[in-house]
Amino acid sequence: MTETGADGRSAKRSIDRGPSNVLFDAWLVSRSVHQLIDTAIEASGLDADEFAIYSVLASADGLTPSDLAQWMSAAPTTVSSYVKRFERRNHITRTPNAEDGRSYRLRLTAAGREAHQQAGELFAPILKRTEKTLGAGTQKVHTQLLTLLHAVDTIQDEHT
Repeated sequence: MTETGADGRSAKRSIDRGPSNVLFDAWLVSRSVHQLIDTAIEASGLDADEFAIYSVLASADGLTPSDLAQWMSAAPTTVSSYVKRFERRNHITRTPNAEDGRSYRLRLTAAGREAHQQAGELFAPILKRTEKTLGAGTQKVHTQLLTLLHAVDTIQDEHT
């Protein structure tokens, strides 16, 4: 079954193919968004996950690896592998955490900010196109996604 989007064009696939429930549908959307961002920002040298991490680092005055793991819903080993990769690129620095002498804070370097900016310039048109396609529903979709995230986080907290 082919559906027509808000822009009148056919969708590539129907979300009701295969298992259909809110979690599988969110997974499918997540995969599609990931691919869209990967393709759009490829020339920057970052992928979608890296761009998201650089974005949160750019918006904060340094994050600890634990903060980053919590934000990403990722294992510490996953964060560690990202940190090592970003350090090899000279895109982040580690500075001692004033609040906890055993930890450190991660900050983007000038080169990391430049890579993030380049990716952001490539990302902006697809974000604009997505918001245009969603139209007046953009804020509603955003609110519903945040509601889903809160529900998933609550359930995750109950199981840890």
